[in-house]
Amino acid sequence: MSGWGRPLGAAGSGGPPLRDVTAAVYVIPTDAPEADGTLAWDKTTMVLVTARAGDRQGIGWSYAAGAAASVVTEVLAPVLDGRDALDVAGASEAMTRAVRNIGRPGIAATAISAADIALWDLKARLLGCAVTDLAGRAHRAVRIYGSGGFTSYDESQTRDQLTGWVDKDQIPRVKIKIGESWGSDEDRDLTRVALARSVIGPGTELYVDANGGYGSAAQAVRMAYRMEEFAVTWFEEPVSSQDLAGLAAVRGQVLADVAAGEYSWTLADSARLLAAGAVDCLQLDVTRCGGITEFLRGAALAAAHNIQVSGHCAPNLHAHAAAAVPNLRHVEYFHDHQRIERMFFDGALDPAGGVLTPDPGRPGLGLELRAADAEPFRQR
Repeated sequence: MSGWGRPLGAAGSGGPPLRDVTAAVYVIPTDAPEADGTLAWDKTTMVLVTARAGDRQGIGWSYAAGAAASVVTEVLAPVLDGRDALDVAGASEAMTRAVRNIGRPGIAATAISAADIALWDLKARLLGCAVTDLAGRAHRAVRIYGSGGFTSYDESQTRDQLTGWVDKDQIPRVKIKIGESWGSDEDRDLTRVALARSVIGPGTELYVDANGGYGSAAQAVRMAYRMEEFAVTWFEEPVSSQDLAGLAAVRGQVLADVAAGEYSWTLADSARLLAAGAVDCLQLDVTRCGGITEFLRGAALAAAHNIQVSGHCAPNLHAHAAAAVPNLRHVEYFHDHQRIERMFFDGALDPAGGVLTPDPGRPGLGLELRAADAEPFRQR
């Protein structure tokens, strides 16, 4: 409590009060059927949060179940209404406390993340600066890697996508999916890895992502040995991210860097991965971990372990948060998400040269929703 009996962060303590925290749901079909080692899908759902204060508004989103919108409007909005719009840290704590009885991991975490991002965007717009400068810019630009290479793609689709990243966009690192059918088709995995290397040539880094598809650390290690001839340098979720001992075992036996963390819903999840020695690079997802507030905390936690971090998907959100992280490795330029962000927003960043460069002259996230373009996909 302050000396005036008002909770810190309440209206009147510094900035204009928050109001009209709302959420909308958009469902966007993919441009082709997609699958990885453990899941298949043909659409992507975006939950978009808008927050207003004074004469400004901020936006944030998560790629999540539509149910997250109900968490925003029914659980989070009531505790945000009237708070000081400049006190994002206080708002983050209030949202975390509000979901105690419904559980923080999963849907609630994505709701908190989208709202937190909207609050950062709003605060930066109120102050007339870019989010990355508000957070403290450590990098002028952030490196990216092209990501897609779905197991559902045929050879032609895989070639076209890889060629587009490497030749057209000049992205010097790319990732494909492996672990097909829960790791039961190792031969096709290897055929696709060989294809990727033949398409991108020797000068481009090649990453693979099993999405936890291999059933044991031993199977993942055997696959890593078989992929060595193709110079794979990044092995993402070789086993389930819940299998900390398995990840650590793989990490101790393979040349490629082992990565995981996209399902870290809380700071404690990231702490467990780091304490177990499970990763060479910690992945953080700003749309799942608690927004920009928790992304920056997670990055600091990784730095204390001398570990770099990588932003998982949602490239136009991660560009701003990641640019403020000294121990950043890169951001994932994921096919689905970059496509949606280009469809919906003015100001989406150009991947040319394998980097995203947030514009310090554009306030907030530097993005403006093209409502007319997004409306056909709106569900509620």
